[in-house]
Amino acid sequence: MDLHNIAGLTSLEAEEILREEGANDLPSSGQRGNLRIALDVMRDPMFLLLAACGTIYLLVGDMQEALMLLAFIFFVMGITLYQESKTERALEALRDLSSPRALVIRDGVQQRIAGRDVVRGDIIVLAEGDRVPADALVLDCTNLASDESLLTGESAPVRKRPGDASSPLVQPGGDDVPFVFSGSLVVSGQGLARVTATGRQSAIGKIGAALQTVTAEESPLQRETARLVRTLATVVSALCAILIVTYGLTRGLWLDGMLAGLTLAMAVMPNELPVVLTIFLALGAWRLSRTQILTRRSPVVETLGSATVLCVDKTGTLTLNRMAVAALHADGLFCPVGDFRTDLPPEVFHDLVEFSILASQRDPFDPMERAIKEFGDTYLAHTEHLHVDWFLEKEYPLSPELLAMSHVWRSAKSEAHVIAAKGAPEAVFDLCHFTEKKQKEMMAAVTRMADGGLRVLGVARSYFREEGLPGEQHDFTFEFLGLIGFADPVRPTVAGALQDCYRAGMRMVMITGDYPGTARSIARQIGLREPDQVITGDELAGMEEGELRERVKTVNIFARVVPEQKLCLVQALKANGEVVAMTGDGVNDAPALKAAHIGIAMGGRGTDVAREASDLVLLDDDFASIVRAVRMGRRIFDNLKKAMAYLLAIHVPIAGMSLIPVFFKWPLLFMPIHIAFLHLIIDPACSVVYEVERAEPEAMNRPPRPPREPLFSGMVLLLSTLQGLGVLLVLLAVFGVSLNRGQGEYEARTLAFMTLIIANLGLMITNRSWSVTVGSILKAPNSAQWWVTGGALAFLAAVLNIPVAREVFRFSAVHPLDVAIAASAGLLSVLWFELFKKLQPKGRGRQ
Repeated sequence: MDLHNIAGLTSLEAEEILREEGANDLPSSGQRGNLRIALDVMRDPMFLLLAACGTIYLLVGDMQEALMLLAFIFFVMGITLYQESKTERALEALRDLSSPRALVIRDGVQQRIAGRDVVRGDIIVLAEGDRVPADALVLDCTNLASDESLLTGESAPVRKRPGDASSPLVQPGGDDVPFVFSGSLVVSGQGLARVTATGRQSAIGKIGAALQTVTAEESPLQRETARLVRTLATVVSALCAILIVTYGLTRGLWLDGMLAGLTLAMAVMPNELPVVLTIFLALGAWRLSRTQILTRRSPVVETLGSATVLCVDKTGTLTLNRMAVAALHADGLFCPVGDFRTDLPPEVFHDLVEFSILASQRDPFDPMERAIKEFGDTYLAHTEHLHVDWFLEKEYPLSPELLAMSHVWRSAKSEAHVIAAKGAPEAVFDLCHFTEKKQKEMMAAVTRMADGGLRVLGVARSYFREEGLPGEQHDFTFEFLGLIGFADPVRPTVAGALQDCYRAGMRMVMITGDYPGTARSIARQIGLREPDQVITGDELAGMEEGELRERVKTVNIFARVVPEQKLCLVQALKANGEVVAMTGDGVNDAPALKAAHIGIAMGGRGTDVAREASDLVLLDDDFASIVRAVRMGRRIFDNLKKAMAYLLAIHVPIAGMSLIPVFFKWPLLFMPIHIAFLHLIIDPACSVVYEVERAEPEAMNRPPRPPREPLFSGMVLLLSTLQGLGVLLVLLAVFGVSLNRGQGEYEARTLAFMTLIIANLGLMITNRSWSVTVGSILKAPNSAQWWVTGGALAFLAAVLNIPVAREVFRFSAVHPLDVAIAASAGLLSVLWFELFKKLQPKGRGRQ
């Protein structure tokens, strides 16, 4: 390439185009600052409800409850701010150089500029190892090949050829295309190209822009919790109105009736529900971050537990995205290559490997050549087949007419030139002048290897003793040595993780841009079900929506798929009622990642566009991390149901004891101070005790919960209500009997309140599991439970024994008999549920 006669754009022209068309940047949502994160948190309806409740308490003068609620607001906001700002910082550290440095020719001089300053019309100079800064038309090149896997999903590099102004625009992928594309990597050769599209107009930019048309969904749990909060708020409002009217009509004390109604509202207003949900999701995201899983959107933590289909991109997700020697074929012998470091192939393949190394660069960048070098350095170690002292005299590059390359070497010990050739099998057969019979025989071997998912190269050798090297490779007399097959190795953790997914009732679907044969081979290696059923991109393009929805129910492999079709597949699965998780790392995965219920990007190799579209980022790129995430999701949902069941159960006696004394003309049991005391137990119990609870033993051995399964199933509502009614009946008995036996209001309140505290702690413990009894529950570690229990009993003891506190709470002095009665009654109120669990068939106790 002669660079001296190329002037390129002038600096003034480049500045003018940059002003008109903008910088060469990709569409991006940008990094969210703390203020923006805080505003996002504050716009959440859950937080608006908490703030509204706190404001109401301030207006009615209940400063203690208001401050407690506002403290929860700041606590939860602090956790969310910390987690999401930490996520954004981690993502910033992970960002690709989406605007790499670029070597351009301007004003007739080569100069290196920031990739974002590249403009349409620039002449860029490309060399091995360069990241292409923009889409461009190749003007001239020598042995130029690029890795476009981030755009196409195919890990093998593609050849480039020069084009001209009449060359039609084409999509990325395929050999002999006269265009290079932004974000691709030059793996061999060098070239000159004229920029045709930058930023949003480039192939990578159009995919990024498409993300803005895909809206992220609110999680089912968020929708259900919001609906539950609205329903309970309506019920609470109705109860308060009934209480106020009843109190006023029966006693004529309307002001006291208003106070009683507000006390009931404070007692049973569902403010814990949004707190519990947010804390569970925020702490779940924090726990995932400690296992190398970054959560970009907290609500997805819960959705993980209900995922039914896992859509996986093959390249870089199931595989390592690097080539490795997988098979050798020489002298009619076929040898699959396993762990060549411990189990070396026979010596009959020495010449084949020796000359494949000689036909490659000494310090290769091309993935196949790197695989050859890695394999050969081990296989041929301590033999005479490695030639570090030989001198490379000439290289015959690949050409569109002959897809083979040759290296001419000279040894100090021999006067003859040694020529090593490798390339497409058909091209090498041509160099070796095969007969038609011989070529047909060898093509059968090539086909067998290709059907196994391998990419195949032929290798040949020649010796040349004459003066002056010929101008073409065909002028040498080549001897065919054999075939080398390459594969992108499967990640070692994938097969085990896939079986864990199957045990958990999840289905895996492989969606790839690669060929069907390669996809089938990978499917068999990892144990994917129905590996022989494959639908190609061309077949997809001809399907109606109804047919597609029917086919995706049974087919698990989709090959030669373009990005738009990945998105269609995800949408078809969602239309079938599936909860879809999509993994990927390339730009081509981004729209599907955002459309899926759960988008999972790879953090190590994944692109910035993919990470921004995702809900989760696997920092270690380990497929097995998905299984850990699913287990965490199921644990969170199970524990959330336990917390919600406990909340419902404890609010039944609180609501009942706020209403029933009014109808019986008894003294009121609860004052605002009593409700505040109860919240000191209820709030940490539901937000901390249940959050740290370990996963149920069968969590990963059951199908995903149905996508439309409510947080409260009919059985959960029934049993929780019955638990609450059991406590309410005991409290009514204790309170009513105390009053009827002539004890004063303070004595009756003291005995009933002690009973309620013991029953509350009993409910907290027994609801830690609906499948095992309290004996097993207490053996399972949960330090938060003991802190809450100890703190509640210590505070109760202080209130009962300190005269000033006792007066504030309107309690009387207690005796040992009172304590025994309250403890016995409180434990009796929850005992029936322990008997119920014991009588349940094994495995039927899960909520």
